[in-house]
Order: sequence, then structure tokens, then C-alpha cells
Amino acid sequence: MAEPASTSVLIIGGGPSGLLLSQLLHRQGIDSVVLERRSRDHVLSRIRAGVLEQGAADLLRTAGVGARMDREGLVHEGIEIAVGGRLHRLDLAALTGGKTVMVYGQTEVTADLYAARDAMDGVVIDAAEDVALHGLETDAPSASFLKDGARQTIRADFIIGCDGFHGVSRRSIPADRLSLFELVYPFGWLGLLADVPPAADELVYASHPDGFSLCSMRSPTRSRYYLQCPLDEKVADWDDDRFWETLCARLPEELAARVTRGPSIEKSIAPLRSFVAEPMRHGRLFLAGDAAHIVPPTGAKGLNLAASDIHYLSTALIDHYRNGDDEGLERYSERALARVWKAERFSWWMTSVLHSFPEKGAFAVRMQQAELEYLLSSPAAQASLAENYVGLPY
Repeated sequence: MAEPASTSVLIIGGGPSGLLLSQLLHRQGIDSVVLERRSRDHVLSRIRAGVLEQGAADLLRTAGVGARMDREGLVHEGIEIAVGGRLHRLDLAALTGGKTVMVYGQTEVTADLYAARDAMDGVVIDAAEDVALHGLETDAPSASFLKDGARQTIRADFIIGCDGFHGVSRRSIPADRLSLFELVYPFGWLGLLADVPPAADELVYASHPDGFSLCSMRSPTRSRYYLQCPLDEKVADWDDDRFWETLCARLPEELAARVTRGPSIEKSIAPLRSFVAEPMRHGRLFLAGDAAHIVPPTGAKGLNLAASDIHYLSTALIDHYRNGDDEGLERYSERALARVWKAERFSWWMTSVLHSFPEKGAFAVRMQQAELEYLLSSPAAQASLAENYVGLPY
């Protein structure tokens, strides 16, 4: 089938944010095309975040893709923090007037969105290589790409960059038009996925002198665990036995005793960084998700920030096409960044409080201990964490 020569909204990137925007627009009668550099199988093999804010879950329902999430996802009303060998539960629902989070893997979100786009005959072009953006400061922007060895071009009213930190979209904006803010952390997260029951009913964030760890899950039978590790570590140096031993050594004894060990089905190391590009618009190009901002995963904000970007963008584009109202488009970057920076602050704070930073010296270590003691003894501090964790309003 020949690819379309033009569309209203051209979306670069076939991950969850790009597919979600396409789905939301299609349900309002606005046509779009999604260009994805990799194959669908590759996109669906990515192991990513698993905690959805209430706003993100509601947005998926609005897009008509929440049915399986509501059947299979795990609603969590709290989290646990392990400090000094003891577990402390924070009741998110009680602290926020009933708000919760949903544990449902990003891979599953993406699969649901692909199924929805297929059911509506949405146009998603996979394996679109060597994408280049043109005419971004004109009223007729376009993207050219290679597909099956042939060069093709699609024109659009607007181009939306949902192609991640390393994608072409942000790199297509002249450097003198962008302000970049970045903090690279001196460690990464070693993650292990295994088909074993979770050690706890809720997520456990564990602070330990040897390094941070996280006990998470994807389902009642699939667990995801993380360990703080040096940036120069290699996955090949971590066999399963070493991972399980290290994890259990960093957890309180009562929790370590509940860890079910099993063979890993995926293992990877992710570096941690905080990053923001301003503004999130250049002419007819709008950035969303990791193309514009990165957060360390400690606060579970990466996918959720992408969802809030898509909320602002979808409502702005719908206003443009339905009502001729461009205020949402004009204010998109301002609105999105206001929420982005608050999420960046929370993710930076969670990372700073829970991870080990021995290179910062004894004073910093004692300040970190004091911060944790204050958090666990202050209802006001706990309410602040809970408000941010379940997600600030859009």
C-alpha cells in the first residue's frame, strides 16, 4: 500500500506517546501518520516503566485503550520505604484524598495502543529510516525518510517529535534556539526481570549504605528488581546469583526472606540523568516525552510526563482543528514545561534522598539521613511525596 503524501499531524516516533497522540486525534476525526524508525517487534520488546499516575491511566481510558489495563493492572494505594533495616509504609490514598497509581507495564500500554491503531486503520509506518525534517518554520513542514530502499516525503500541518532523547526531532532545532539543562548521575540502575511472584504487595524503595534498590512488579507472577550500580559495570559481570545476593543484602531481613529467586528473562543497565530542553516548540515542530526531557526513574515519572505532554498537545490540536483556536498551541511549551520542571524536581529529590553518594562526603551522608528521618516522621513531608508520586494535576 502506498504511503500517504500528506496528513494533518505527522508524528515522529511509534512509542507510547506517539501512538497515544495518534489515537486521541483519530477519535476526534483528525488524521495523523506515525513514523517509527524501528520494527514493531523491536518497539514491543523494550522493557520500560511500569507505574502509571492516575492522570495517565485516565488519559488511556479517554483514548479507548484502558480496558485491558483495568482488567490486568494492579492498583496500588501505597508504597514502602526501607531505611535502616526497617519498612515504612506511606499510604498514598489516605495522604491524597483517595488517589492511587496503576502498575501496568509500558510494553503492555504500547501493545494496547498498537492494537487500537490497527483496529481503526491508523497509519503507522514502521522501519522508516533516515528521517529528516524540513520546513519547520513554514506553514508546510514535511519529513523525508527511507522505506524499503525508496526515499519518500510526507507533508503535514504540524510535526510532533515523540522520538526520544536520541531522535531526530530535537536535533532538527537550531542549537541557538534551545536551552539545555542536564545533570548526569554517577551511577546507573541494573534491572532484572523474572517470572517470580513479587516480594511485596507494593513497590519498595530501599536506601542502604551499599546502594539503592527497588522491588517492583509487572504482574502477580512477574517481578522487576533494580540495583544501584557504578556506571562502568557491565551486565555480563552480573550473573543471576550475584544479583539476588546483592539485592537481598540491601533489603530488610523480613523482606529479603520473601524474595523468590528465579532465572532472569531480561537484564540491563540504564544510566541516570535529569535533562530538559527549552522551549518544546520550534515553528511547526512540537516536542513531547523523552525528546524534550529525561528524568531518573526513581520517581516513576518518565512515561507519565510523556502522557501529560500528550494531554496538552492533543487538546491544543483538537482546539485548532475544531474551533480554530490556537491558544493551546501557542502556550503548549509553557504549560508542559511548568509540569515538567516540577516532576524533574521530584525525581531529582527522590534520587538524591534514596541513593548512596559516598563521594559527597560525611556531611552529605548525614544530611541525607536527616532528610529520610524527617520524611518518615512528618505527615506533611509524606503528603508532599504522595501528592507528587500519584501525579500533579494536568
